[in-house]
Amino acid sequence: MTEEDVVGRLRPGMTIGIGGWGSRRKPMSLVRAILRSGLTGLTVVSYGGPDVGLLCAAGKVKKLVFGFVSLDSIPLDPLFRAARQQGRIEVAEYDEGMVQLGLYAAATRVPFLPTRAGLGSLVVDTNPGLRMVVDPYGGEELIAMPALKLDAALVHMNRADEQGNAQFLGPDPYFDDLMCAAADEAYVSCEQIVPTEELTKVAHPVTVRISRMLVTGVIEAPNGAHFTSCVPDYGRDEAFQRAYVEAAGEPGRWAAFSRRFLEGSEADYQRAVAALPSGREAS
Repeated sequence: MTEEDVVGRLRPGMTIGIGGWGSRRKPMSLVRAILRSGLTGLTVVSYGGPDVGLLCAAGKVKKLVFGFVSLDSIPLDPLFRAARQQGRIEVAEYDEGMVQLGLYAAATRVPFLPTRAGLGSLVVDTNPGLRMVVDPYGGEELIAMPALKLDAALVHMNRADEQGNAQFLGPDPYFDDLMCAAADEAYVSCEQIVPTEELTKVAHPVTVRISRMLVTGVIEAPNGAHFTSCVPDYGRDEAFQRAYVEAAGEPGRWAAFSRRFLEGSEADYQRAVAALPSGREAS
């Protein structure tokens, strides 16, 4: 599939899970395709990074379900911060482990899972819809984390085959497999589509983290996670990320940044990035 094929199957108001972690291995080519689309009113579930910031700034997000939103080397995403402070989005802010369990509950088709994650914090106070549950065997009171059922999941991996078996080659799978298992439809973008037998020639089979049985479509998207990292294929583009943050703080600069990098096609974006001089700032 192409990014446009995927976005054409999404609908306003859907709940969409976005894989990766902070500013690492985000399906950014798919995020950019959503930016170009007419989709609005989305509920986004994410261990957030620039995916969240960009979608919030573009008015695509109605509600965000998250454990954090960070650019890793830069603590706060300014576009998300502005949307949150201005009250432009609804939020459900959970402990990171609670998000994981919510996805796991959806993946295993149960309505909730009990957890100690979040106990002793303000998470219950700030999420009045959360309920407590008593352990029927020992009487301990725990948080009942509701299932985070997704209409669609978008993730980026290093490699995949045409059937949808997908492989990570970096140090961490994140929770991309849970995102796919929790979703009605899952779309995997990847750096390279390879024959199935190639997946295990240079890496252990355990790195083939996502099964074709969970995947609706595969998109070959070289450099598709840019400007986030996709180790070992490439690291985070720190210069570009700094330019993104600096532009986000000034309306005039953000308009120019958007025209240059976000308003054209994905091919236009990749050409604009490739044209930047080495050691440059994208401003």
